[in-house]
Amino acid sequence: MRLKTEILGVESGGRPIVFLNKYDADELGISASGRVLLRSRKDVTAIVNVATRSVRKGHVGISEEVRMMLGKVPHYIDVEISSFPKSLQFIRNKLEGKKLVYKEIYEIVKGVVDGNLSENEIASFVTALYIRGLDLDEATSLSMSMVETGAKLNLGKRVVDKHSVGGVPGDKTTLLVVPIVAAAGLIIPKTSSRAITSAAGTADRAETIMPVNISNNEMKKIVKKCGGCLVWGGALDLAPADDIFVRTEYSLYIDPLLLPSIMSKKKAVGATHLVVDIPTGRGAKVKTISEADQLAKDIIELGKRLKIHTHCVLTYGEQPIGYTVGPALEAREALEVLMNESNVPDLIDKACNIAGTIFEITGRKNGYELAKNMLKTGRAEAKLRQMIGLQGGNQNIMPEDLPIGSHTLKVKARKEGQVIWINNNAIVEIARSAGAPKDKGAGIVFNKKIGDQVSKDDILFTVYAEKSRKLNRAHDLLEEINPIGVGKRADMVIHTIKESPMIKKSFVLER
Repeated sequence: MRLKTEILGVESGGRPIVFLNKYDADELGISASGRVLLRSRKDVTAIVNVATRSVRKGHVGISEEVRMMLGKVPHYIDVEISSFPKSLQFIRNKLEGKKLVYKEIYEIVKGVVDGNLSENEIASFVTALYIRGLDLDEATSLSMSMVETGAKLNLGKRVVDKHSVGGVPGDKTTLLVVPIVAAAGLIIPKTSSRAITSAAGTADRAETIMPVNISNNEMKKIVKKCGGCLVWGGALDLAPADDIFVRTEYSLYIDPLLLPSIMSKKKAVGATHLVVDIPTGRGAKVKTISEADQLAKDIIELGKRLKIHTHCVLTYGEQPIGYTVGPALEAREALEVLMNESNVPDLIDKACNIAGTIFEITGRKNGYELAKNMLKTGRAEAKLRQMIGLQGGNQNIMPEDLPIGSHTLKVKARKEGQVIWINNNAIVEIARSAGAPKDKGAGIVFNKKIGDQVSKDDILFTVYAEKSRKLNRAHDLLEEINPIGVGKRADMVIHTIKESPMIKKSFVLER
């Protein structure tokens, strides 16, 4: 069928989509989500949306994605039914419980990246992985396919990296680990994500002190000059399928691609040595030591298959790291520690243990002491400031230069005792209600943490917001939930439930 092209000037979320009038769609014998082949100098396969009014009979509406794929768009174009991609059969095979091989998985991932699979089809694949499971062979194939369908960072040297599976608020450890490791002469090109369900992702924290939207070529130049960087991975086109899968996982409230998601990004940056932080405990994403050990076993085995020397560090995950939650507040705290102006024991200990493990897997001895020395001597601070300057930020930035919300709410203890527990999920919910991570100055500052003695009316924490209406939202939420438990160790009752409670199941998705 020959149709007149009509450039609509609309984007279709990265997927090649065309719009047909219902009459023409019926004539072709195609329905919405079907596929057509556009015959031109460069043939393009596109997904069909059917319109009744916005596209006239005899016309085909061209999205911006299709326009770019076609190059010069002809006035008229031949449109015919295209066969469904082979990857759909492979998705059906997985739904039926069949194991997929590399070629089949690659075809699916390529379809995702090229935009040839619809959102429903991608959701079906993610759901199949969740229900049917993902063995290590398939995880390896997924990781490699995600790497092969994106850009790669080739530095030609030994490259180290670190990653956290997430689940603990206030974890600004990376802001310390990267400059500590780079200051000791190792190469650590750190790509990070923005918050998905948390109050701050590493990219959100780093962005308060320097630009993080850096291109692949710029990143290479920065790393060659100073040995490290802190950039947002979304601007680099590294394992781009992962970003699409993550959006689908978030909408479905499931996370079956954790392992290939982590390892594909590390392989794409050329990592040869990797340390993975697995926060563990009641308030973390991974609840028990045995669950963490099993996850570590799978991560290490997948690392071997991808030729990445991998160690895992199980860390305490039952309360926030340090005393701050929220992008600017966390960046302030990290700067103060690097400048030796603030002693934050748990943050320093965790950062030095992770950096120390990186040192030791690359052959250095006394890794923890070496990491601590990088902090004490100011070499880590100097290295971070070099990175800030190379990434286009102010090298002389001070903690007080980072603006924080002017609207505050102090939460006080209603009785004396000691802090027995902190509900991480509730803390994240409160910080997000106050505006984090979008409002960089929003978040929480703690006065008390687990084990601290508390008197009645002591300030437990302060909520910061940039807008009064968001502070009110946090206040209303605090009327419903209790994020910190104060009592005595001998107390056996946590709280009393007087009516059927509303149970909220938390979903932690971090990369």
